[in-house]
Amino acid sequence: MTETWDVRRAGPADAERRVLMIPGGMCTTEFYAEIMAEPALAELELTAVTMPGFGPTRAPADVTMDNYAQLLAGRAAEARSDVVVGHSLGANVAIEMAAAGLFTGPVVLLSPTFSRGDEATFLAVMDVLGRVPVLGGLVWSGMLKLLPKAMKKDMARSLPPERAQALAEVLGSNDPATCRRIVRRYYEYLDRHRALVTRLCASGVPAWVVRGDHDEIGLTDAERDELAACPHIRMVTVPDAGHLLLVEQPAQVAEVVLAASRSL
Repeated sequence: MTETWDVRRAGPADAERRVLMIPGGMCTTEFYAEIMAEPALAELELTAVTMPGFGPTRAPADVTMDNYAQLLAGRAAEARSDVVVGHSLGANVAIEMAAAGLFTGPVVLLSPTFSRGDEATFLAVMDVLGRVPVLGGLVWSGMLKLLPKAMKKDMARSLPPERAQALAEVLGSNDPATCRRIVRRYYEYLDRHRALVTRLCASGVPAWVVRGDHDEIGLTDAERDELAACPHIRMVTVPDAGHLLLVEQPAQVAEVVLAASRSL
């Protein structure tokens, strides 16, 4: 079965610089709407692409991180992208694109996960339960029914009610079986690459690691020190933002994307 795509574009087609944007897990291009509308990025051609399998799209047969890196690198090449921006799971795909030599331009990593222990506890629990026959499917179905209400309440603290509702509905539109399958492969990837900061630094690709000041994704002191010591990695902390910094503080994130594009 062939994967399907959800693509959103903004900016001039004849722009000097082009940016590919990859949403996070269970998210779609809708989560980049605020950033893509930022006046600071008007000079750039922006292309956002949902990872196949999330939202209305169909997943590829191979949902490993390695294959997603290949697929998104193909989209970056097709769009002639100079910069790749990834959020959450999409940021980890961008790391793999860089580490595998599939993309050599700057990458902007919005709240990536550098090790299993950094990831949200609930997702690790979902992965463990998801491996149990019968129960796993029920747990994922139940979670995706409850998720929109929980996320709407959380996002309503920083977004207008109608916007929080729209994004919550996107999260609830996912297929439980597909999410279960992708998350399993994601944890296998985290177990295989236990030192993702080292992997990113060794790629030699310029990277901006951007996190909200109250990000729910962890970062150990050792990881922070290694990131700070890598000469081509810049760390940026966005005030008044959590894991969804791209919708909570789009103007500040847009400034980082612009800086990455102008570094070329």
